[in-house]
Amino acid sequence: MALARTRRGESGMNYWPGFVDALSTLILSIIFILTVFVVVQFYLQQEVAGKDTALTRLNAQIAQLTELLSMEKTGKADLEDQLAQLRASLAGAESDRDKYKGIAEGAGASTAAAQGKIGELTGQLEGEKKISSRALAQVEILNQQIAALRRQLAAIETALDAAEQKDKESQNKIADLGQRLNLALAHKVQELSQYRSDFFGKLRQILGNRPDVRIVGDRFVLQSELFFDTGKADLKPEAQAELDKIAPLLTGLEQQIPTDIAWVLRVDGHTDVRPISGGQFKSNWDLSAARAIAVVQYLIGKGVAPQRLVAAGFGEFQPIDTGTTEDAYRRNRRIEFKLTER
Repeated sequence: MALARTRRGESGMNYWPGFVDALSTLILSIIFILTVFVVVQFYLQQEVAGKDTALTRLNAQIAQLTELLSMEKTGKADLEDQLAQLRASLAGAESDRDKYKGIAEGAGASTAAAQGKIGELTGQLEGEKKISSRALAQVEILNQQIAALRRQLAAIETALDAAEQKDKESQNKIADLGQRLNLALAHKVQELSQYRSDFFGKLRQILGNRPDVRIVGDRFVLQSELFFDTGKADLKPEAQAELDKIAPLLTGLEQQIPTDIAWVLRVDGHTDVRPISGGQFKSNWDLSAARAIAVVQYLIGKGVAPQRLVAAGFGEFQPIDTGTTEDAYRRNRRIEFKLTER
């Protein structure tokens, strides 16, 4: 009877397959965690410079490390559960060993078999102790890795705070520089406006108070009939005489305006809305541009610096009188001088 109970005990006490599964699961978990940790280390080393990119990447790293930290905690909890199960199994094995020791002491005929079972259980017990020791070592390694990840997370958060502070300071500097630049530009525009007023005043004195010469806003307007014949872009002799008076005024203006003010005299050609039929020019636009160029080329020939002159043709598309009378057409055929920034 005692021997039969011993054999039934042997068939019910085979713990080894469970230990192998637990050990395999533990090893796979450790390999996965170490792989994840290596990947995290690789990505942490890929940080690049650049304000906006650095901030985005740091935020992404924080989210990733937080997720990894949660995974590490979950893995640690699983290992601790496995360790608890191993400890329970260890306690059961010790209990079985003690039971078989009692059986061996009470049954002399089955002493040899009981001693063999005791030896087997003792070996299993030692194996479980070794597995428990390795599991404890792995838990300790995971604890160290979690601590290292927390330190890296803290360092990244510190770097992120520093980057945000630096970005805030840069934005403040940019805003301050922009305000100063706007003030400087406003000052230069004000200076140019003063020179424009002086220039137009002297032009008025030179050309006299005549109906075909007037000031409109920031432009000095002269009727085309003063410069050109109908449909032509060749300067009249009387126009050349007037430009001979204007050229010294422009060369003198070059000496007066400071070199840090970027200015030009824009010469604009305008026509009326009636289309051109035949002749040298295909359109009003061609005619207006050719007239502006003719004025600019003549002023250059009189010593005005080319870099201070601009020729522009507007054709019939910028009228100052939308009427359809002959007087409205005449008003729209004009040459304009505009002193402006480059």
